[in-house]
Amino acid sequence: MTSTYQTNLTDRTYNGWTNYETWNIALWIQNDESIWNYVCDNNVCCYEELVEAFYGCGSKETPDGVKWNDPKVNSAELNAEVFDC
Repeated sequence: MTSTYQTNLTDRTYNGWTNYETWNIALWIQNDESIWNYVCDNNVCCYEELVEAFYGCGSKETPDGVKWNDPKVNSAELNAEVFDC
């Protein structure tokens, strides 16, 4: 049996993203067909624009309960990795 231990306790990344909140939102944007179609069909160029659209439709959080405007969300990372800004 092999054990794996975290050796860098200051490593705060979550599946390659800044944190859980950023990862969760990226996951929903990139893997939910209706969200991704909205992004493409409406030429949404940045995360802030998408959040504004979500709030306009009454959506305040992901289906997992992460608020779209959570202050922990790294919007710069989302813009660089998910959107063509």
